[in-house]
Amino acid sequence: MATTTYHSRSNSFPSQSHPAIESVEDQLCRFRADDSESTSVCSKLASLRNLHEGINDLIQMPSVQQTLSQGNWINELLEGSLKLVDLCAISREIVSLTKESVQDLESSIRRNKAETATSADVSAYVASRKKIAKMVNKSIKSLKSFNHKSTTEDGLWAMMKETESRDLSVLKSVLILLSGENETSSNQRSWSFISKFTTQNSRVYSESGAEDLSSLNIQKSTKNMDSKNMLKQLKSSEMTIQEIEEGLEALFRSLLKNRVSLLNILSH
Repeated sequence: MATTTYHSRSNSFPSQSHPAIESVEDQLCRFRADDSESTSVCSKLASLRNLHEGINDLIQMPSVQQTLSQGNWINELLEGSLKLVDLCAISREIVSLTKESVQDLESSIRRNKAETATSADVSAYVASRKKIAKMVNKSIKSLKSFNHKSTTEDGLWAMMKETESRDLSVLKSVLILLSGENETSSNQRSWSFISKFTTQNSRVYSESGAEDLSSLNIQKSTKNMDSKNMLKQLKSSEMTIQEIEEGLEALFRSLLKNRVSLLNILSH
């Protein structure tokens, strides 16, 4: 049973089971069970939101607050919390830029009566994709500065650090997805490879069932692109991007809420 994973290892938890503890352990257990490439990023973002709701309830427990206020735990959690908030904010900025560039290219095609985008507009789009790729690479490199390993056997601390680790993992997946790549291959794919993917419910997915935005990485030299197919793919990608944007917004609010709860412990 998942509820024995951390509870039995922590002196900071009450001797009797608590709904907040059970909720967090259940959510973490589900994450481990769904830890596969076929699980969509949007689903993982939704799971994180539920996980952080449980974490915030956990932080409100007097015994947990007392434990976190001792030693350097609260400072370490606040440091990690700040980094996560910053990373999530950058991810939101990247998804916003991606959405804007896709919409601009769609508008260009429509202005030309669905014939094709102008060379200047395609060049602007490709330049935007390069900017986004640089932002993604810089953000992923910054993940190396995170210390999300548990240095103690205490169940509470291990639970908090695993949650932090899950946050990092999902945000990294978001960044890789927005770059137009996937986590099993770093090779960019152009429009000529779109046939490998299928459209389900107007969204673009890879054969594994996870979202795929590789079609965003069109090449500047691409000529005679099928504008009708391009618009269809752009619209499908835009819907996926919109769902990611909403998931990141919900996660960002959850991270801020948890950070405020941690700061309240520090101030008392």
